[in-house]
Amino acid sequence: MFYNEIGKTGMKVSALSFGASSLGGVFHGVSEADAIRAVHEAIDLGMNFIDVSPYYGHLKAETVLGKALREIPRDRYYLSTKVGRYGRDGKNIWDYSAERVTDSVYESMERLGIDYIDLINVHDIEFQGDLPGGLQKVVDETLPALVRLREKGAVGHVGITDLQPENLRWVIEHSPEGTVESVLCFCHYCLCDTLLLDYLDFFEAHNVGVINASPLSMGLLSSRGAPDWHPAPLELRQACARAAEYCKGHGYPIEQLAMQFATGLSPRIATTLFSSANPENVRKNIAYLDTPADSQLVAEVQAIIGDQMGARWKNS
Repeated sequence: MFYNEIGKTGMKVSALSFGASSLGGVFHGVSEADAIRAVHEAIDLGMNFIDVSPYYGHLKAETVLGKALREIPRDRYYLSTKVGRYGRDGKNIWDYSAERVTDSVYESMERLGIDYIDLINVHDIEFQGDLPGGLQKVVDETLPALVRLREKGAVGHVGITDLQPENLRWVIEHSPEGTVESVLCFCHYCLCDTLLLDYLDFFEAHNVGVINASPLSMGLLSSRGAPDWHPAPLELRQACARAAEYCKGHGYPIEQLAMQFATGLSPRIATTLFSSANPENVRKNIAYLDTPADSQLVAEVQAIIGDQMGARWKNS
């Protein structure tokens, strides 16, 4: 495992990090015992950054992660969670108000069994873009509330997350310098989409660290294929399925190639998050980093994906 600093935060994190969404049963049912072992395995094998959200599994992911963290010394990991997006009774709830996000931080601490959050993120800011006040509310109300918590020492650093990198850029441009210390963007630096490259110079110019998520593009780049709920256009889903078959024919699972590719831009991308509640999958994905991606196979796979490279979709 190798380590990179997230922007100028001082947090040197593993190039491959643990996304805890799976602990909430986001993709399929999970065994809580396996999920806890997966967290322990990740830490023992060198992952020192964990990302979660109260939205994942509608509080379940944070609750299960809290149980896992009871047995891990606090100095062995950095922890990131989020505010603004929630769920209850199977429904999505968005609330980016200063009062709600402040309360949310302390509620997350209680579920996680910690008294300090290393990185707090405004979750999926594009949804606030559709609410009264738009992204300006994130600038004027949400982020200042988190900065106050940073000044109090309740949180260490402040970030924002979104599928759409143009939203991340807009918020940084309209916020006081130093407000936003990191961005988390998903599905835009992977085998089928490299849009994030267009934004790296901007983020670096503002000392903003970059966290990449979903190296398998939410299952598009997997041997079993994307789940039925995946929002990607059909043409992209079909292209990725053909690419997966091609990799299989070469005895090189597309998951391995995708993981190696997504972590290959270190240190410009500080870390890439992947999620699994299966300890064996954790070990396997970490082992993938022992060798770099086969550049010829990457080129061949991207040629198969062809004009579907970078096809966009809306978050859901």
